[in-house]
Amino acid sequence: MRPTITDIGTVIGAARDLRGTARDMVRDLRDTFSDRDEVLDRAALLSHKLPQIVEGLKVIGKSDKSELFSIGSFLEANARERANEPAIYFEDRMYTHHELDEQATRWANLLASRGVKKGDAVAILMENRPELLFAVGGVVKLGAIAGVINTNQRKDVLLHSLKLCESKAFAIGEELFQTFTEVRADLENASNSCVFFVPDRDARADDERGAASCPPDAVYAPQALREASTYSPLERARVSLGDPCFYIFTSGTTGLPKAAVMSHMRWAKASAAFGKVAMHMLPEDTLYVSLPLYHNNALTVAWSSVAGAGAAMAIRRKFSASQFWDDVRRYGCTSFVYIGELCRYLMNQPPKPYDKINPVTKIVGNGLRPDIWKAFKERFDINEVYEFYAASEGNIAFVNLLNANCTVGLCPAPYAIVEYDIDNDEPVRDRDGFMKRVPRGGTGLLLGEVSKKYDFDGYTDKSASEKKLFRNVFQQGDVWFNSGDLLRDQGFHHAQFVDRVGDTFRWKSENVSTNEVAEVMNQFEQIGESTVVGVEVPNCEGRAGLSAFVLNLPAEHFDPSGLASWLRDRLPAYAIPLFIRIQPSLEVTGTFKQKKGDLRKEGFDLAVVSDPLYVLLPRASEYVRLTPELHREILDGKIAF
Repeated sequence: MRPTITDIGTVIGAARDLRGTARDMVRDLRDTFSDRDEVLDRAALLSHKLPQIVEGLKVIGKSDKSELFSIGSFLEANARERANEPAIYFEDRMYTHHELDEQATRWANLLASRGVKKGDAVAILMENRPELLFAVGGVVKLGAIAGVINTNQRKDVLLHSLKLCESKAFAIGEELFQTFTEVRADLENASNSCVFFVPDRDARADDERGAASCPPDAVYAPQALREASTYSPLERARVSLGDPCFYIFTSGTTGLPKAAVMSHMRWAKASAAFGKVAMHMLPEDTLYVSLPLYHNNALTVAWSSVAGAGAAMAIRRKFSASQFWDDVRRYGCTSFVYIGELCRYLMNQPPKPYDKINPVTKIVGNGLRPDIWKAFKERFDINEVYEFYAASEGNIAFVNLLNANCTVGLCPAPYAIVEYDIDNDEPVRDRDGFMKRVPRGGTGLLLGEVSKKYDFDGYTDKSASEKKLFRNVFQQGDVWFNSGDLLRDQGFHHAQFVDRVGDTFRWKSENVSTNEVAEVMNQFEQIGESTVVGVEVPNCEGRAGLSAFVLNLPAEHFDPSGLASWLRDRLPAYAIPLFIRIQPSLEVTGTFKQKKGDLRKEGFDLAVVSDPLYVLLPRASEYVRLTPELHREILDGKIAF
C-alpha cells in the first residue's frame, strides 16, 4: 500500500528536516564534485524527487510499532487498485496483482487451518519462482514469520537453520525436497500434515502427474490451496508494523547461521527508502530480480520497492550472465537489483554492439566496486545507480540518493564511523573508555545508534543479539549497533564501503563465516586444528577462503582429495576454502584467540609463505600444490574462480 500524507504538520517537519540536510550537503558539494554541471545535475535530481522524498520520509520516520499496517496491506491495496496489471513475470508467464494476492490469501487460510497462528514460523525452502512469494505472502498475512532458507545449505547447516525457525509448517519445493528429506527425521515438528510439497512446475497443467510426484508423507500444495478460502483472513487486520515477518539467515561471526529478524516496519521503510526516495518507482516500472529470494536484497529491497509502487517484478530462477540482458529486454525491465559480483560478471561478458540497447534507467544494490563503477554505467548506458549499505540485522541504511559515483550515499538515521584497531580486531577507546569518530576522509567501524525510532530487531538468539551491540560508546548509557564493517567518511553525510572486519568475509555474493568453515575443517580426521580467513584474489569480487591448519599425522600422508570431498559434502560451494596452508602450529594470543592478521596479509603469496600451500582450481576434485606457475596464472587472471 502506498502510504499517503495526511498530516500537514508531518509534511512541513519532513520538508524542514530535508532542507536542513540539503543545506549541509550543498555546503560540501563543491569539495566533492569539481564539475559545476555535475553539481547542478545532483540538485535537479533532488528537486525532481522532492515530493516522493517527503512522502517517503514520513514512512521512514515511523516509530509506532503498534500501527496496524503490514506487507499484507501492500498486497491487498495493489489487488484492489491494479487487479489486472502485472505483478510478477516468470519464464513465459505473467501473474497479476490479483493473482499474487489471491494465492497469498489461499496460503494464509491453508496454514491457519493447520494451526499456524500469529508469531509462529513457517520454513520455506524453494528456488526463485512465484510460488515462493505466494507462500511468503500467505505466511506474513497471518502475522506469522517466513523463515526463508538459503537453498545452498545442506545437512548439518540446513538442519541448524530449520531448527532455529522452530517451524510449525514447512513449504518445500520439489527441487529441494530430497535435500529436506535428508534432515527431516531430526525435526520435531515435521509431521506429515504440516509439510507442503510444492511441485516445480505449473501443477494445473499436469495435475495428475504432479500429484503422483508428491511423497506420501507430505501434503500436495496445489490441491490443498485450491480448497482454501480466498477471503482475506481476519488475522491480516491485526498485523502491526512491529510484528516480525521474516527470518533471514546470516552466517554472522559465531559459526553456524543466525536468524536475523525482519519486521513489517523495516520492510515498509525499505519500500519508502528504496522505492520512493531513491528509485522513484512508478506503476509502469518493472524490476528484474536474478538474486536469490532468500537474500534480503531480493526479498526486501526489490519486492518492497515494486509493491510500494504497484509495479512489477521479473524473477529469474538463477542468475545467468549470458542471458541477463536478454531477460531484461524480454520483460521490458526499467531497473534491476544487484550485488557487486553480479555487475562484475556482466562486465566480464564479451562486449556486444547492442550492450547499450536496453530499457534499464536505474539500478539498486550494494557492492558495486569503484574500479568498475563508471565503466559499468557507460557500457550499459545506465543513468542512475542507487548503491546502498545495509545489513539484514542492522538498524540503519545508507542510500545513494544523489546518484553520486562510488558511494553508498547518505543515512537519515544517527550513525558514527569510529576508529578501529584491525590488528586487535576492536574499536579504539580513549582514556575515558569512549570511542572516537574518524575525521572526514578517515576509515573506521560503522555504528548505528539504537533508539525507539531506529530499533535493533536482532536475532532469534538473544545472546547473539547482545553481542552485536556496543554500550557506553560516546556517553554513559548509550547503545549502538556494531555493523562489523569498515566505511570511509566521505563528508556531506556520505560514506563509502571499504571492507568487513572480524570473522566474516564475502565471496560469490554470500557471507562466509570463518568459524563455521573451521568447525567443518576440524572434523576432518587428518586435521588437528584449523583457522580460516578471507584473502584477496586479483580480478575477483570479495575474498576467497584460506584455511591454515595443523595436521595430526605426517604431512606425506595428507589426503588433499579426501579433504576436498569432505568439504563438498558439508559446505556450500562458496564457503569451501580455495586455498589451504599446512603449518606446524597456529599462532594465538595470550587468551588463546587465534591470530589471523598475518594470514590475511600473506594470503597465498609464495614469496612470503614457506609453508606448503594448496589451491582448489575451478572444477577440480582435489587440492593441488600451488606452484610458482599456478600462482602467476592466478595473479594474471588466467584462472577464473
